[in-house]
Amino acid sequence: VSAQYEHEHETNFDSAEKSASAVSKFHTHSIPLDMEDIERDWDKPVAEAGIAAKASVIVRVGMLDLGAGTGSFRVREMMHRIAYPLGVHVRADVNLTDIEASCTDGKDRITEVVDLPTTGVNTERIWLLEHFADWFNVNLGKGSMYHSQSDVSEGLMQHLDKRDASQVSADLSKRLRERQKAEQNQEGSDDPVLDALEMVTERAEVTDTTAQPLHLRDIEAASEQHNRGEREAERETKRETAGTANVTSSESTTKKARKNRNHKPPKGQYAEHFDHVGKEADQSQGITVRQAHERLDMIERRKPLYSPAFAGFASACACASFVFLLGGGPFDMIGAFIGAGLGHWLRRRLFAHHLNQFFVTFVCVAVAALACTGTLRLIGIFEPVALQHDTAYIGAMLFVIPGFPLITGGLDMAKIDFPSGIQRVAYVLCIILMATLAGWMVASIVHLNPEGFEPLGLNPVVNCLLRFVFAFIGVWGFSTMFNSPQRMCLVAATIGAITDTLRLEIVDMGVPAEAGAFIGALLAGLLASAWRSAVHRSWLAPHLGYPRICLTVPSIVIMVPGLYMYQAMFHLGQFDTLNALDWAFRAFMVIICLPIGLAMARVITDKSWRYDI
Repeated sequence: VSAQYEHEHETNFDSAEKSASAVSKFHTHSIPLDMEDIERDWDKPVAEAGIAAKASVIVRVGMLDLGAGTGSFRVREMMHRIAYPLGVHVRADVNLTDIEASCTDGKDRITEVVDLPTTGVNTERIWLLEHFADWFNVNLGKGSMYHSQSDVSEGLMQHLDKRDASQVSADLSKRLRERQKAEQNQEGSDDPVLDALEMVTERAEVTDTTAQPLHLRDIEAASEQHNRGEREAERETKRETAGTANVTSSESTTKKARKNRNHKPPKGQYAEHFDHVGKEADQSQGITVRQAHERLDMIERRKPLYSPAFAGFASACACASFVFLLGGGPFDMIGAFIGAGLGHWLRRRLFAHHLNQFFVTFVCVAVAALACTGTLRLIGIFEPVALQHDTAYIGAMLFVIPGFPLITGGLDMAKIDFPSGIQRVAYVLCIILMATLAGWMVASIVHLNPEGFEPLGLNPVVNCLLRFVFAFIGVWGFSTMFNSPQRMCLVAATIGAITDTLRLEIVDMGVPAEAGAFIGALLAGLLASAWRSAVHRSWLAPHLGYPRICLTVPSIVIMVPGLYMYQAMFHLGQFDTLNALDWAFRAFMVIICLPIGLAMARVITDKSWRYDI
């Protein structure tokens, strides 16, 4: 059976809906969810549904992960994680913008095909999908894979309507720690609030396929029923005592009382979605197909965390910091700040209208370069030395560096997935070509001659400290541009500050730039793995368990040799082929060392990468 699974793409901007309406009838990227074989199982437990309904959930999770910018190896892992508790075997061919997956449950088989209209990066979605996978598995009776405490995942899946999901997870994590501390200090307490907390967060028994989520509404409801539940438990205990020779202990009485509290479904907008909360084992129906898709709807339709203006500010900070790390001075940083900020703001606005990526890249890079050059010439009226900083406009273009597809393409190749890897690298080359072509055309029009940055002559200690500061700011900016929550941005920025400062320092000591890039990427991968391991071992709070790819890519994007790539295009435009090839090969050697370093870190720390199985 060959089928295509469709999900209507809903934009975050009203203008976007109008812009794409003229061609929306041609956007048939998958078959609709109201197909008869899916619709008939819509309100069934997903574990009992037919293969079409199961596959719709599995493939849609893969589609959302692919659309968020992650590599094919991670998309397959996520699809297998969803398929496992459903008893479904999946074989998927994942490329840059399409998935072809064959699913079988031992009786039936179906092939689903999804093709995305474009690609992008959304690290918040990658993070939320990890929590979705844990919530899905735990509620179907399996263990948590990504997080040591699945209660945070369960609670987060109930608060997807909140704009700041990171703060929600932090609040849930804090509440869990307070509960655990209270249990240690007041074991056996009769406090109704603590009892309610224990009830709604206690893991379901083996026979119960629905784990009890942590939800404030349920805590309050359970608190109000505490006294009545205890009285009912006492009466039941008396009846059991009369019919048996053994006397039930007070501890088991309290536990039984909690199990026999009446179920009160939550009220409000998402009441139907969470109707299973508090039901007993024999009443539990598990996750239905509808509930799974509703949560995926909420993940897909989440608005960007940051406005175009704030994203433009983050881009400005990132590129200005990038310029300093390349050797630029204050005037270069000011020009890059203005140009990159305006360029990325415009890019966000144009992407809201679903315009072609390559067209948008060309226009925004040209605007950024002109804004940077115009700013420096305006400053030159008062400070003529600013007119000598012709290289600054290159820094203003660096916000378009496609770091995610570049790194994930290399990682896909490391996993011997060459179709996906080659497609991603080809996409990266197209973006770089459009960006450098636009920059070269601007340079030709306004007569710029970039020759590099003048040495600043700073004290080595001061220079090292400034590198650490600006590497931190730069990685924070790139992470914000990738739509990472602020806590994730700060973790990535810390890793990036350490690794990039080390890279630059050892290059100054005489280590080749290529080897420095490899060492920096390797250290970034090891630090990201160590961070995740510390969270998994409960050394750090559970809400800080971020995907490795969301920490490593922003931290090494700042190592991408954008200056080398532009110099190659500039000399090519001047028909100076020898210099063009020289700069191109320098850039190539550094670029390939970055994913190799990350892949080596994964081989060291991850058994699934260490062996070919």
